[in-house]
Amino acid sequence: MTLLFERHLERRLEAELTRDGLRLVAALSLAPDGAPVIDPTPMDPRLQTPAGGYYWQVSGPAGAVRSRSLWDADLAAPRAAPTRDWVLRHADGPYGGRVSILERAVVPDAGGPRVLVQLAQDRAPLTDARTEFGRELALFLLALWLVLSAAAWLQVRLGLHPLRRIRGDLNTLRESARARLPDASLREVQPLTDAINALADARERDLALARRRAANLAHGLKTPLSAIAAQSRHARELGAEQAAEGLDRAIAAIRRTIDAELAHARAATIRSARGGNADVRTVVERLVNVIEHTDKGGQLAFTVDVPAGLRLALQPEDLSEILGAVLENAARHARRQVRVSGAAGPQWTVLGVEDDGPGFAAERSGDIAESERRLDESGPRTGLGLSIARELAEATGGRMTLGTSALGGALVRFEWEPG
Repeated sequence: MTLLFERHLERRLEAELTRDGLRLVAALSLAPDGAPVIDPTPMDPRLQTPAGGYYWQVSGPAGAVRSRSLWDADLAAPRAAPTRDWVLRHADGPYGGRVSILERAVVPDAGGPRVLVQLAQDRAPLTDARTEFGRELALFLLALWLVLSAAAWLQVRLGLHPLRRIRGDLNTLRESARARLPDASLREVQPLTDAINALADARERDLALARRRAANLAHGLKTPLSAIAAQSRHARELGAEQAAEGLDRAIAAIRRTIDAELAHARAATIRSARGGNADVRTVVERLVNVIEHTDKGGQLAFTVDVPAGLRLALQPEDLSEILGAVLENAARHARRQVRVSGAAGPQWTVLGVEDDGPGFAAERSGDIAESERRLDESGPRTGLGLSIARELAEATGGRMTLGTSALGGALVRFEWEPG
């Protein structure tokens, strides 16, 4: 831009010098001795001041005439004077510095000598104007850069605001497979929202399919295991105690392996599908009702000390699997009673399952693994073991601890805090 400005000044200077040159030629004549004469002389004040920065000179074979501003100095003659057009060139000035010289050779009288007409102007004003323009242009471009940067920042911030909302909605979507993104406020963002919701639908379908396959696997293996257990009982009736004992151990091991693998799959499903709103008392009462209809459960007294309206951010089926495993074990080892309690505060929810059985003898010595084995390996069972219940609890964002109940038996305590 500075170069274009300088070119513009050059063209303006050439136009002004050409105009003054034509006026000079119009006033040019030759004296009888062939010397050039200018009448009238140009009246520009710069031409009347010595070293005024603006000069003219007309020179021929018989002499030269020049402006007062040149005083006793001369303008440098060209190597070959142009005759057809005015030509602008740059040369050293008469008083130092550079000048722009416009020159042309003309013939004032037909058949007369050729005369060189020159007009010159110092280039210092042009250089100063270019420098000043460059400085002002730099300041303007700097201000323009600041304004455009601020506008770009504001545009990006406002443009990405809907995406920031989507990022917050994605946290909800990550916690619950049933959650979906709301419609976007911008038409350009809506395809992204639709694509994410479609992906969430596919994920929920995959999770449901995985749950069905796990359930089908469990049910499919129960029948062969029941058949093997029947063969074990038959062998025991025929007096093959050792063979029956071996079959029972194999059946128990297979059941533990199947339950463990199903629990691992279930825990992974729970981690990827967090969320929900389970009514704790309803879930506990349903589990107690089922256990009360078993042979051992019908001989026990169950106490449900869970406040009405207590809720957990879990799926009801997940909470059923966690508490069901512990309730089954408590009913199996209890002598007379099992109690389920619950409490909640601003930042926590606690559930406890306790019985009046033998309790965790190993727990008093801190051997939690031995306590888990006491529950997991205490004969045939249906439900998940204590270690698997703990894994499911941790998958839902909670933690499980073991202790001694006020009833004298085992206490299994679950605690959830808001994530």
